[in-house]
Amino acid sequence: MFTHMATQRSVRRTWAIPRIHGKVFWESVLNNFDEDMWTEHFRMSRDTFEYVLQLVRPSLLRKTTGWRKPLEPRLRLAVVLWWYATPSEYRTISCLFGLGISTVCMLVRQVTYALKATLFKRFICMPQGQRLQKTIDGFVARGYKMCAGAIDGCHIPIIKPHEDQAAYCNRKGWHSIVLQAVVDHNVCFTDVYVGWPGRTHDARVLANSPIYQMAEAQDGYLFPREKSMVVNGVEVPIHLIGDAAYPLKKWLMKGFPNHQNLTLNQSHYNFCLSSARMVVENAFGRLKGRWRCLLKRNDVDINIVSDIVVACCILHNICELRKETYLHEWNTDNQCDVSAEATDRENNRVTDDVQAVRRALATLMS
Repeated sequence: MFTHMATQRSVRRTWAIPRIHGKVFWESVLNNFDEDMWTEHFRMSRDTFEYVLQLVRPSLLRKTTGWRKPLEPRLRLAVVLWWYATPSEYRTISCLFGLGISTVCMLVRQVTYALKATLFKRFICMPQGQRLQKTIDGFVARGYKMCAGAIDGCHIPIIKPHEDQAAYCNRKGWHSIVLQAVVDHNVCFTDVYVGWPGRTHDARVLANSPIYQMAEAQDGYLFPREKSMVVNGVEVPIHLIGDAAYPLKKWLMKGFPNHQNLTLNQSHYNFCLSSARMVVENAFGRLKGRWRCLLKRNDVDINIVSDIVVACCILHNICELRKETYLHEWNTDNQCDVSAEATDRENNRVTDDVQAVRRALATLMS
């Protein structure tokens, strides 16, 4: 009896799930995908994919440990971009690429961190110098003067969190976090601030953001004061534009309240501002159209969702700067998006000098 059991133990073999098909699939993608297929699945051309790969490659390299050969950086990036671009769950990605579910989860974290840590400051920053002037000129071409960006917020769906569920439930009844972003005339993000619970009003998110603190610390000037213009004796600084949900500041303009009896100049100003603000709405639409993971509740930890949003904003900017194709079928109906109610928050705290800046702008654009 003892001899028979010993014999059984001696012939026992380690069992593992065969994953050969994943290697075949990846080789088929590399060798057989034409440009259209590559763009459809990775939301960027093969050239741009290789460009991004070279930027983050050092952060994705891993040393060989023991008998297991590490996954190559190209495959690591491809897996995560595929997940960003599609509504696929980890299990689906796992089957496609022949990887364990836990491996896919790990790759999403690692590549997301590499994109944010390596590329954030390079591709998401407020315009300065010659780039600032090009941005101002770009908004002039869109019908609005003295502007360096449009600001707005949108909601990113999340799974129901274990804590503070009510705080994350937005006014449409689903759980989300808020993405606040500034967008330039080229539909590129120049500032992103993400992570506040979905029930938070846009104005409160702004008041706690670094861009607000920086502008207020600089006496209400977000951009160089020498760029300001004097109109009818009123100094008009370079500023951002937003909707009625935001406070009126020297560095942040919004339209005249509709409940007022507007003059022709004021009505025209509201029209110009609203038209110029379309860039931020377009940016959100293209962001979610490219990276569909931002359209649905993902099976990821809420603590990493903010980093995923930032990584997708970086990739969005790269695609826009490199003039990547954006296909019409990627457009969404934006049913997953909820903006804060555009309630006018003007009150007696708005100083006369700030009101004068807006009136001067209305005169300037009349």
